[in-house]
Amino acid sequence: MEQTRELMIRSGVENGLQNAKTIQLSRRLDQLMNTYYRQTAFDEEKDQDE
Repeated sequence: MEQTRELMIRSGVENGLQNAKTIQLSRRLDQLMNTYYRQTAFDEEKDQDE
């Protein structure tokens, strides 16, 4: 996630926020964050059940 975030920021600075590469990286970061938070929530729920 951190690497994708850095790439997105760099792309935004160099290419602009509306650039296709910046948008693609932003969407990829969203996917990674959603996966991470779903897994984290699942792990916390599992821990509470034990």
